[in-house]
Amino acid sequence: MKVLVDFAFLIIIYFWKFYKKWKEKGRDVLLINTITYIYLSFVLYFTLMPIITSLPFIFNHPYTPMNLVPFIDITFGRGDFVRQVGLNIIMTIPFGFLVPLAKKENTKLLKVILYTFLLSLGIELLQPLINGIRSADITDLITNVIGGIIGYIMYLIFKPLTTKIVNYLKNR
Repeated sequence: MKVLVDFAFLIIIYFWKFYKKWKEKGRDVLLINTITYIYLSFVLYFTLMPIITSLPFIFNHPYTPMNLVPFIDITFGRGDFVRQVGLNIIMTIPFGFLVPLAKKENTKLLKVILYTFLLSLGIELLQPLINGIRSADITDLITNVIGGIIGYIMYLIFKPLTTKIVNYLKNR
């Protein structure tokens, strides 16, 4: 139920700030940016939500420092590390694919790596603040960037198809 407040807020922001601006730029921009917005909303859902209802309580729990030892869970066989690594990679594959589409420029791999790193770092630093149960982990940061790289490679593979779709939307 608390998550609905966050989604309502995200919907209001979308229609208040973005929809009209993106629509004026064309159907292609509206479609790509809306898909990116929905994707990022779900990333927030899986990593940080509920946010708004948690804000009054962010200082009511101890902040757990980030684990800076890469792949320590794998080394010591703790938890469901294979699942966590897989999910972290899968979560950012769409980001690596969508960044070059949304940027509408000749986006290079290094830029995608930087954006994926910054997205992941932001999530990892906020998780322990918003929710005392979650913790930040360098492994998540590394695997998220790997996911962004895979997404970018998929973008390069499907670039001819996405270019045709975008051009179709522009000329329609």
